[in-house]
Amino acid sequence: MTSAYQQLTQTFQRLARFGHLSAIAGWDMQTMMPPAGSQARGEALAELSVLQHQLLTDSRVKTWLEAAQQESLNDVEQANLLEMQRAWQQAALLPASLVEAKSLAGSRCEHAWRQQRPANDWQGFAANLKQVVSLSREEAEIRAQAAGCSRYDALLDLYEPGMTSAQLDATFGDLIQWLPDLLDRVVEKQAAEPVDTPVGPFLVEAQRQLGLQLMTLLGFDFNAGRLDVSAHPFCGGVPDDVRITTRYNENEFVSAMMGVIHETGHARYEQNLPKTWRNQPVALARSTAVHESQSLLFEMQLARSAPFLQHILPQVIAQMGDQPALTPANFVRLNQRVKRGFIRVDADEVSYPLHVILRYEIERALIAGDIEVDDIPALWDEKMQRYLGLDTKGNYRDGCMQDIHWTDGAFGYFPTYTLGAMYAAQLFQALRLALPQLESQIATGELQPIFNWLFQNIWQHGSRFPTAQLMTQASGEDLNPLHFRRHLEQRYLASE
Repeated sequence: MTSAYQQLTQTFQRLARFGHLSAIAGWDMQTMMPPAGSQARGEALAELSVLQHQLLTDSRVKTWLEAAQQESLNDVEQANLLEMQRAWQQAALLPASLVEAKSLAGSRCEHAWRQQRPANDWQGFAANLKQVVSLSREEAEIRAQAAGCSRYDALLDLYEPGMTSAQLDATFGDLIQWLPDLLDRVVEKQAAEPVDTPVGPFLVEAQRQLGLQLMTLLGFDFNAGRLDVSAHPFCGGVPDDVRITTRYNENEFVSAMMGVIHETGHARYEQNLPKTWRNQPVALARSTAVHESQSLLFEMQLARSAPFLQHILPQVIAQMGDQPALTPANFVRLNQRVKRGFIRVDADEVSYPLHVILRYEIERALIAGDIEVDDIPALWDEKMQRYLGLDTKGNYRDGCMQDIHWTDGAFGYFPTYTLGAMYAAQLFQALRLALPQLESQIATGELQPIFNWLFQNIWQHGSRFPTAQLMTQASGEDLNPLHFRRHLEQRYLASE
């Protein structure tokens, strides 16, 4: 006789398979699909999301969840059941009509954004975004009523379980007290340290080959994934078929190179999630911030360190050609350069959190109903000038239209980037303590000890433990932003 828990595992296996199809169709939509396919693909994805919603909210699932609570389960099964319960609660709150409407509005807004952003067409974009915001507020209100929290906290919990805006306010409030001054000091210090910029053009194929070589160095499994091009770099697919993307600019190669490394960090996490629990919720990544911690550990903690940069320089020269800018010292300065800029995805690790705080403050007010879509450009410019000293008036392309996240209603996502940066710094400090020869190992390209440590402490656990427990087991403490501050001061101000 099949137990209630077994019935649930079969249901969630079906959901995972639908999710697989959705992920690959979504990847194709952003990389390969011709423009005329947008409407039909959006409708197909919406239909698939409704099927998944119906499967998860079937009345039998609630019965099985209640019955499984009384069954004898081991620790992993109990953790899986907890994640099943969470997934069911999230889905059961929403009517299928809202799920479909939100999916359609998101696909329409994202597809239009691809043309509207280059055209600096805020009015056209705003018209689509208003519908997305309206549906996101509707979703947030339903979730907030059920959870007894604010609208924004209800959405934030989808990406970072257990996190609240009160905690973010405290963490970001501390960050904003010292980060702008640190940014000023670093920019002033680096002004006296000139850096030579490599001179292009740098052929796309050469950049692609360099990316593939670095993915190999970082342990990417090409039997279970691939590299492609998209308007906005991302990591998608599923653990057995991870799709990462980057974008190329023939005038410079560092952005694409570091973009590939960043997405490879995401991919290594996905490829090493627990195979024995595959297609179950407990085998998924713990949270968005933990996911981001892995990509930022690869990109910021590891790849922008002097030992790593000096190790890969011969490969860079082989693909990009030798020139005066590609000396070891200059290559390090180039990849550790700090400057105020408009574009979040191109920002250095010092200024990046200011981009995140700006978006967090705007989207929280937007979901709460304190502001409307039409208020975004003026607020964006005000905060951009306050935090980064940059003017974005009339420049929507490089201002409030630059990101893809709001197009599909991913409100609550942005804070996880800076939480991930903090987790990454904390984990890398734990790595240093665990691997006394870390610096010399990186310098010689001996990276397997790093991957082994990450597998043992983060990757293999999936969603078995809450984030706080996962971090405490790995590093000895829950989130401690002090590690991030020390990392920035050590890398950028140590010689002051």
